[in-house]
Amino acid sequence: MTTLFISDLHLEAERPEIGVQFLAFLQGRARDADALYILGDLFESWIGDDDPSPYYAVIKAAVRELGNAGVPVFFMHGNRDFAIGEHFAAETGVTILPDPHPLELYGANVLLSHGDALCTDDVEYQQVRAMTRNPEWLAMMLSKSIEERQAFTMQARQQSMERSKSLQEEITDVNQDAVEQAIRESGADILLHGHTHRPAVHPFHVDERPVHRIVLGDWYEQGSMVEWDEDGPRLEELPR
Repeated sequence: MTTLFISDLHLEAERPEIGVQFLAFLQGRARDADALYILGDLFESWIGDDDPSPYYAVIKAAVRELGNAGVPVFFMHGNRDFAIGEHFAAETGVTILPDPHPLELYGANVLLSHGDALCTDDVEYQQVRAMTRNPEWLAMMLSKSIEERQAFTMQARQQSMERSKSLQEEITDVNQDAVEQAIRESGADILLHGHTHRPAVHPFHVDERPVHRIVLGDWYEQGSMVEWDEDGPRLEELPR
């Protein structure tokens, strides 16, 4: 029995090599898994489930094919694809999970998250996150034309890139107090997340209890995955 976790692929037509590796992953390693969890930012951006992109259609069909082969796929929103909705879920067969999401896995209490909600030192980002996750704001945005949403997304991406250049590295990482609070409230033994693009395994203690934080990497230069079976979790690079 094996469960796989990935995040932060940031798929887009402009980076075809990532999509090629992901499609090969779905045909290969993922076919032998008991389940696949995608913890956000599968796509670089998502303007709505009505996006007619042929590139996205290929990705959606491949995810559906994995589910049809008997491997359930679970999806959690990221900060780039938070607009994914129920139509996408119906098309691909994925189950959309809330963030955070507790999971009992091979005897361990696990807390899954995309990770951006834990970056509480970035106050400005958290304000934007609260706005974009508001159902009223999202409904307003999705009511606009595809062209309007594309223009908004391009502008938001440009502003985010410019802002990131001026931020100190620690501001964009998770806050340790927020991490410990999430673990304490959930009773988790292991917190597994993405978002920060800093793959690592961090052991520490919460209230004198040994716990771990596992961070998935992005797929810009190679893949990143956690494979979890009865022997425990393993963070792996997937060479391109």
